[in-house]
Amino acid sequence: MRICSKFNEVDNTVGLIVNPRSGGDVRRAVAAAARSTLEDKVSIVRRIVLGSMAAGVRTFHANYEPMQIVRRATETIRDINVVYVNDSMTFTEEDSTIAAQLMKDNGVPCVAVLGGDGTNRAVTKGWMDIPVIPISTGTNNAFPVFIEPTVAGTALGLVSTGAVDLKDVSNPSKLIHVTDHEGDIDLALIDAVAVDDPYVGSLELFDPQTMVLAILTQADPIAIGFSSVGGLLHPVSGEDDHALLVRFAPTGSGRDEMIIKAPTAPGHYDSIGIHQVSTLPFGETVAIQGEVLLAFDGERKLRVRKDQTVHLSVRRDGPQVIDPARALTLGRSVMINS
Repeated sequence: MRICSKFNEVDNTVGLIVNPRSGGDVRRAVAAAARSTLEDKVSIVRRIVLGSMAAGVRTFHANYEPMQIVRRATETIRDINVVYVNDSMTFTEEDSTIAAQLMKDNGVPCVAVLGGDGTNRAVTKGWMDIPVIPISTGTNNAFPVFIEPTVAGTALGLVSTGAVDLKDVSNPSKLIHVTDHEGDIDLALIDAVAVDDPYVGSLELFDPQTMVLAILTQADPIAIGFSSVGGLLHPVSGEDDHALLVRFAPTGSGRDEMIIKAPTAPGHYDSIGIHQVSTLPFGETVAIQGEVLLAFDGERKLRVRKDQTVHLSVRRDGPQVIDPARALTLGRSVMINS
């Protein structure tokens, strides 16, 4: 194995971005979420690699992280080359952002990302239209998919080797763009939520009485988190060319037009007051004026100052999510010896 930050030949390669901390944060102390262990991630990576190798891939570009998950997953596999794109770590989500940026700069054809919504958001900040199969190992998992990693690896391998064309087997995702007078300042894949909460970075569950509004690119009644809230009100799929805008009101305030009970975390339901629900067309802007806290994909990230105005809008210019079923259907001849 070798570590480098620049290389010229990336044909027949697959990228691997693994968040070693996904699926293990403090939210498990207050909800019934399952834990994604280190051994789970090692097994998932190993199966992705073996699936990709079955489709002809021999080189993998990975993020170097402290738990050495990729090394542990591949150390007994023969005829494999692992290239680590980063030679330093910040031990924050920025490591995922940097890894994605390096893979983009060096022409890696497609990437498997192990994590939840937050991990995939960090990756997207480094490579906005990344060709990806996001594999769920996190807490909030509206964006990643639950799939057998072997099959996901084979789909990535078929894209990497050119057996199938990326444009034929992928769909661009919706993105919530967050801007102010200086330009782009952040983004979200699934939800951007304004709350009356002072604690940036807190991973505690949201108090429904403090929620102001939410913009949702997907509103799914069988999801967990804010996507489920929207899904119970007005379902919106990833294929719909609009988003959903939900304005909240504290229960008992007189402004709550209805109260819904939704699963805001695994094993946890909240009663939430709803003031107004409407679809949000692409390009239409929602203005947020301080003082509120903005959370992106379940994580509190941005304090809007009293004198600041932030604008949120939705466009379809996000990650190109590879559909494994389409990839394997179109590329099945590669897997058949005739």
